[in-house]
Amino acid sequence: MIDRYTKPEMAKIWSDENRFKIWLKIEIAACEAWNRLGEIPQNVLEIIKQKADFNIQEIRQFEETNQHEMIAFLESVQNRVGPESRYIHYGLTSSDVMDTALAVQLKESGELILKELNQLTEIVKEKAIQYQGVPCVARTHGVHAEPTTFGLKLLVWLAELERNRTRMEQAVREISVGKISGAVGTYANLHPDVESYVCEKLGLKSEPASTQIVQRDRHAFFLSSIALLGASLEKMGMEVRNLQRTEIGEVEEPFGKGQKGSSAMPHKKNPVLSERICGLARLLRGYALTGYENVALWHERDISHSSVERVSLTDSCILIHYMLVMFEKIVQGMRVYPERMKENLERNGGIVYSGRLLLKLVEKGMLRQEAYELVQSLALKSVEERENFFKLIQNSREIQEKIKPDELKEIFNPSWFIRHEKKIYSRF
Repeated sequence: MIDRYTKPEMAKIWSDENRFKIWLKIEIAACEAWNRLGEIPQNVLEIIKQKADFNIQEIRQFEETNQHEMIAFLESVQNRVGPESRYIHYGLTSSDVMDTALAVQLKESGELILKELNQLTEIVKEKAIQYQGVPCVARTHGVHAEPTTFGLKLLVWLAELERNRTRMEQAVREISVGKISGAVGTYANLHPDVESYVCEKLGLKSEPASTQIVQRDRHAFFLSSIALLGASLEKMGMEVRNLQRTEIGEVEEPFGKGQKGSSAMPHKKNPVLSERICGLARLLRGYALTGYENVALWHERDISHSSVERVSLTDSCILIHYMLVMFEKIVQGMRVYPERMKENLERNGGIVYSGRLLLKLVEKGMLRQEAYELVQSLALKSVEERENFFKLIQNSREIQEKIKPDELKEIFNPSWFIRHEKKIYSRF
């Protein structure tokens, strides 16, 4: 992933240096396990632990010749350990080290993602409390519907973020699995205790039954959880973008001092952060698809998944972490305009209260279909001829016969529509 969308703490997890450090940790842990089983002398283990190290440049040079990254790594370690290195990688296959190390990286990445997700959840919760009871118009199909509150909009976000957290926690648990079971998963040249020891030392569980690799349904679920979290952030970013439109103007994402919106039009304040989030979410969905493609491999394993995962897993973790950090910034610093929300709510003389007017007419004895056609005709006239809806209602003989003036005014009151808001909040 390019530096533009990469935060340092996530970049560190996916750096070559960190990956090789985990490889080395696994190799040394395996030697410790063999020592416990009486297969490696204590003095040899001490030499391995003291001398074992690697050089990235050297690994790359070896790889140019042997075209095998694990063997290149082992050659680099061997150059530093000496004759005792013959015990390193004893009974192991490359995937034992690579897949187990990958699990460590994904576990660490998942924990970092959850940390940011928890922070975002708290910020959204604070904003939902701040804007509780602030009326605004709800929109369906992009068209004014009925009154809601901006707090309830944020409460919907909060509930969705909490569901994403549950899914992400499960995905981290499922991906935190290693395997040290040999070439095809039978422990032919290993002992199951080696796997148990190594995985426990790394904070992982052992794959209950493996082939040469950890099975890729785990990785597909991890990528799917990330993609779904990305889709939720996209949905929220889309709402900010829409509410920032000139015609609506109810919300703006933060716009810093000295920031520029357009090189040609000085007046522009564009929702670029929200748009960036919406764009990056598309990448995450693509990477999730590659995760599904990697589940079905030939027999006990082929290597078609490997090249894909070097991109998809790394980029997905980096991108969703970046998106969470950016959306925290958006929600924390967004500007909200309650007066503009009120203006939009009252546009066309309160046309959004048509549903309650319909029900009131039914309560007064009018047939529902008759009431619907009456209210609809006045609502359409209000929109098409740009007349005030409330005034049209006041001048309607049929409505005057059914509803008293005081009752009519009460119908056009947003508080009735949001009277159960506290009940919804109480669920949180």
